[in-house]
Amino acid sequence: MGTGALEPGQLLPALRELAAQLGVNPNTVAAAYRTLRERGVIETDGRRGSRVRPRPATTARGSIRVEAPPGVRDVSDGNPDPDLLPRLDEALAEVARRYAEAPGVYGQAPVDAEFAGLARAAFDADGVPAGPVGVASGSLDAIERVLAARLRPGDAVAVEDPGWGSLLDLVPALGLRPVPVALDDDGPLPGEVERAIVRDGARAVIVTDRAQNPTGACVTRERARQLREVLAARPGVLLVEDDHGHGIVAQPLHPLAGVTDHWVLVRSVAKAYGPDLRIAAFTGDAETVDRVLGRQRLGPGWVSRLLQRTVAHLWTTGALDPDRVARSYGARRDGLVRALARRGVEAHGRGGMNVWVPVADETGAVTALLAAGWAVAPGARFRLATGPAVRLTVSRLAPRDIEPLAEAVARAAGPAQARSYG
Repeated sequence: MGTGALEPGQLLPALRELAAQLGVNPNTVAAAYRTLRERGVIETDGRRGSRVRPRPATTARGSIRVEAPPGVRDVSDGNPDPDLLPRLDEALAEVARRYAEAPGVYGQAPVDAEFAGLARAAFDADGVPAGPVGVASGSLDAIERVLAARLRPGDAVAVEDPGWGSLLDLVPALGLRPVPVALDDDGPLPGEVERAIVRDGARAVIVTDRAQNPTGACVTRERARQLREVLAARPGVLLVEDDHGHGIVAQPLHPLAGVTDHWVLVRSVAKAYGPDLRIAAFTGDAETVDRVLGRQRLGPGWVSRLLQRTVAHLWTTGALDPDRVARSYGARRDGLVRALARRGVEAHGRGGMNVWVPVADETGAVTALLAAGWAVAPGARFRLATGPAVRLTVSRLAPRDIEPLAEAVARAAGPAQARSYG
């Protein structure tokens, strides 16, 4: 594989067949295949055998990007609007003052009591089942720890397609096998989730509750009911919910948690309070949370209590107005979707700060938009089996930008493929 003699997607010989060819013990070949799988070089699909991955798991999808040259507006990066992020001055000063009185030392509880209490109260208000609270360095860190705590290399994981590019990178990097699940504006399709579990053997399902990246999908009450029915029939499946949209969306949370034996719901502060506050609160069944916190103690030990207390201060002082933030993003997002609809262009963006636009030719659309003065994110960063598309981040658009951007997208999109989404 390192020399390029094996092509991406090529089926590898069966263990005993290769062992016979090389004159070695089959256990030696099995160990080699296991190492390659764990390093993300090959992927195994049960009885269908092992294949060379299309690209190494260590090649991040974030590298599939378009750099915005001078004079080109960048609507590709997925960042929040800096003007909507709360100031940290007062919170950091107060935390520093308290730290001077009682510096943090080894042996203290890894989860700050005030932070845990506030996080649990917010979970309760949204109908999330009771469970202990843990803290991780962002959503992806929490999800990685949960998957590593409950799954083994080679296990299948149902992931949204299109979905969060970093998550689509993480799953194979852990030696796990991603199973794409189609979605629409209401969230993952129940039939697709059932297929992933029953036919493809998924041992875990990852669902984004609101502001799904890249499509903006938000799980509705009815869709949540349907998904709970599917999951309740398979209680052994691990459920992971990502509520990174908390604080930036108007849509209510409809959690799925509690219908399976093992579950975790993760809530990051990155989009609402700033990506550099590397904090995500999570809750779940007691056994899973205990496993995650136990393993965390053997590594970093804990997430900085200074950061936890900073976020707690922001929560208690009302430094953020979630309704104002949701209205601001909603006005820009909905405005762009409507402007595209007037031009006959299909676009998706129910919640959050992104709009997903299916296109006929992804490379052509990205190139045409760049020539028109707009850098967009190629859909290849976010998809497995769905058709070509582009993602546009609206967080830094002004009202006057909506019509020019919509016109440029309409010219670049072309007739989209019939089954590009959902």
